Amino acid sequence: MTDRIVVDTQRALASEADNAGPWQLGWRAVGILAVLAAIGLHTYFRRYEGSDWHLAYVWTATLFAGLTVLALTRRLLVATVFVTLLVTIIVHAAAAKHQAMNMSVHAYDLFFYLSSFSTLSFLWASYRAELLLLLAALLGFALVLVAAYLMDATRVRRVVSVPLMLAFAVLTGLSATMKGERRHTQQYWEDLVVSTFYSSVPETIETLWRGQLIEAATTAPGPLFTVPAGCGATKKPPHIILIHQESVVPPEYFPGLEYDKRVDGMFRSGDGTLRKMRVETYGGASWLTEFSVLAGVSTYSFGGMRPFVQSLMAGRVHDTLPQALARCGYRNTVIYPLDKNFVSNGKFYTAAGMPEIFDKKAQGAKTGNERDHFYFGNTLKLLSGHVRKSDQPLFTYVITMAAHGPYLQPYQPQVNVPGGGAGTHPEMNEYLRRLSMARMDLDAFKRELKTRFPGEPILLVQYGDHQPIATRHYLGFGDVRVAEDVAIMKDSPGFITYYSVEGINFDMPRLPEVEVLDVPYLSTVLLQAAGVPLSDSYRERRRLLDQCRGRYDSCADTAKIMTFHRRLIDSGLVDAR
Repeated sequence: MTDRIVVDTQRALASEADNAGPWQLGWRAVGILAVLAAIGLHTYFRRYEGSDWHLAYVWTATLFAGLTVLALTRRLLVATVFVTLLVTIIVHAAAAKHQAMNMSVHAYDLFFYLSSFSTLSFLWASYRAELLLLLAALLGFALVLVAAYLMDATRVRRVVSVPLMLAFAVLTGLSATMKGERRHTQQYWEDLVVSTFYSSVPETIETLWRGQLIEAATTAPGPLFTVPAGCGATKKPPHIILIHQESVVPPEYFPGLEYDKRVDGMFRSGDGTLRKMRVETYGGASWLTEFSVLAGVSTYSFGGMRPFVQSLMAGRVHDTLPQALARCGYRNTVIYPLDKNFVSNGKFYTAAGMPEIFDKKAQGAKTGNERDHFYFGNTLKLLSGHVRKSDQPLFTYVITMAAHGPYLQPYQPQVNVPGGGAGTHPEMNEYLRRLSMARMDLDAFKRELKTRFPGEPILLVQYGDHQPIATRHYLGFGDVRVAEDVAIMKDSPGFITYYSVEGINFDMPRLPEVEVLDVPYLSTVLLQAAGVPLSDSYRERRRLLDQCRGRYDSCADTAKIMTFHRRLIDSGLVDAR
């Protein structure tokens, strides 16, 4: 019986080593090359791709890819060469993209960058050397595979390779489940690039199958949205300062928490009301909130592609908040605390209609998390210089950083400000210290605006981009160390922050009365508060705000949102392919 099994196995493998030509490699040579390749891959995976289930995932996915090629070609050398070159190209492409854009490589890049003349033209103009290198690598990949195909004398019957391929497909799915979801920020790391690429394949297939990046109805009744050529305002609108309050949430959301109650005032609108806003990220990934604020669309609508929504949709979203303001003569600027190329934000800001970006270098910042008064001081300088030279209204998007984690060490320990009461978790105590400083800086900023610009109407809007990781202890996740491991549902209190709107030197219209405002509607609220006439798409957003009672992604009538997206696409306001 044993002899029969050995014979059957030999027949299944069907080696043709005995009949190999002078330029062909048989089982022994191919086997040695396969072992050496496996050792090399494992050495790299072990060093850069994590451990345990993460390592299991990257290995099972790599073997599944190799076995798929083996099932198609029946040649072990071809399969070995394929996976080795695949990993090599992924690693080097990720390094090149990271250097150019601070992002790792994604499977959708092949479609995104190589499927249209405009993106190819952009790559040719901006990254010609990298593009030529990539094309040369792909050509070399193809030539080496052809050579391996011709040199390979081994043959593996599909009765062996196909079951193995299917088994590793199952193992890949299992290991993917066990390792957990990919981090929002993982696309911006310099390691885990192979597993990041593998994880991007299913969402790329899903997107291509859907036929577009954003979820939308198949058809939509009603006229197309049009974008007016001008503004239509009857009087000069106010200057607008939109403050992205990094990691800021009202502490009064957490009953029993002791803190300096003077902090509560910084969250109130001009009418004294605390207004709640629902965001779509917890503890980090601020760019998701930024996208929804500026584009007026939920990041959830992009499915698995949402962590990359800014880079994917740069130049593909029209009638953004800054573009709507530009039609009314606004000069659009950004006060940004980091390098403008961080997570490709600069490209998105510029494409969205904010070409003037005062980043860390331009502001002369010593660190990437200066205290709020530093950014507010630069905003005052910008506004002062602007009103002396121009009659244009100014829109300034200010992003703060002092309240950003981690909270393990005191921020500016020499500043004596209240934290939390007795028994407050140390991280929350430190967070509350930073809120006390933020409140002081915001109050001083408001006083300066009123004192320096008594004749200038100014609309001051601020919002919390997400809750800090310090709140996890009060959401029932005290043992979790990483924000993205806080597994909360969309309706969780962990997604609730705030927004406030205040008119300085002018009277605002009434704000929408909803229990919680979903973040994509904030741009509409801002435009209405500034008295800027709404375009067709923003009038529709205002109607949806009322009909969905402030909800967007979780609107009770999902079809309304999907229809809205279809109208955006059909009207050319969102390029979704």
